[in-house]
Amino acid sequence: MSTEAAGRADFSFVRYAQVWEDADVLMAALEPGPGDVCLSISSAGDNALSLVSAGAERVIAVDLNPAQLACLELRVAAFQHLEYEDLLALIGSRPGSSPQRLYQQIRQNVSPECRAFWDARMDALPHGIGHGGKFESYFRIFREKILPLVHSRKTVLSLLEPRNPADRLEFYNTRWNTLRWRGMFHAFFSRTVMGLLGRDPAFFKYVEGSVAARILDRTRHALSILDPSENPYLQWILTGRHDTALPHFLRRENFQRIRDNLSCLEWHQAPVEDFLEGERRVRFSRYNLSDIFEYMSEENTGLLLQKIASASRPGARLAYWNMLAPRSAPESLGLVSLTERATALHAQDKAFFYSRFVLEEVP
Repeated sequence: MSTEAAGRADFSFVRYAQVWEDADVLMAALEPGPGDVCLSISSAGDNALSLVSAGAERVIAVDLNPAQLACLELRVAAFQHLEYEDLLALIGSRPGSSPQRLYQQIRQNVSPECRAFWDARMDALPHGIGHGGKFESYFRIFREKILPLVHSRKTVLSLLEPRNPADRLEFYNTRWNTLRWRGMFHAFFSRTVMGLLGRDPAFFKYVEGSVAARILDRTRHALSILDPSENPYLQWILTGRHDTALPHFLRRENFQRIRDNLSCLEWHQAPVEDFLEGERRVRFSRYNLSDIFEYMSEENTGLLLQKIASASRPGARLAYWNMLAPRSAPESLGLVSLTERATALHAQDKAFFYSRFVLEEVP
């Protein structure tokens, strides 16, 4: 069973130059550690590297898109051969050495295929590789062209200042949540505009109702209930860098852990379905499934989850996100839904686009 999304969307370029799923939520849900064999959707590689930091026995990253695996491979070379501050500069998280110069330092440490990919895309490097995806370009348009029509730079930076919960809510209600903000949001984050500039239109096949209205509700939560000063995803959207907060894999305390354990990491270009078919002797204990079921029918979701359950050790955990299409394991599979834990983690989720976080366990 080849994955459904492969037949409907173009996977020949970098869609996501960063992973827009909160690794803190993922790590708290999966609790990976020594002895675990983890299967992770690669995307740009950020959350696969977070799993590496936990000292897992094996972390296997898979992706349909060779461009996404080129993002992961370049990150691996950066962890192996750059110092911490230069890693942040290569990503574009913090100012520092030229990302193009840093790439030249490590380009001989990647495969010929990865090197050819990045050599042909030097124009994506001046501000850091974290800016180089279609989704990040969508946010750049929002940050540079759209948001200034609604809020001044001063107001944006003020939003990101530390506040207590009561003051955060007051700031949101009195200074941020204006009629112009809501009108702009409904237009720019509509199904049509997001499909054109951000995600592939095919990814909305199973979505019903207003896309913008549902994302706006989660955005309110991120801007007023959670702390924007501790949110790296929000900070990148609004400023184009990580000012006061970093995603899990880029935090200083995780740098050496990842560097020391990179031998456990491997990556493969394949749909999850095909990879599992070819690796029947491997038994997995932890799964980072990103939001892959967003792009599948309920029937195909059930078929893939059945394959995953068959490839799992007892007690294996599956973590994934629903953005707009509700997906979870059918009761017939017998997976245990850890709903209370998932709901609590979703309330803390700093990557705020998702309507639901799902955590399931193999009995």
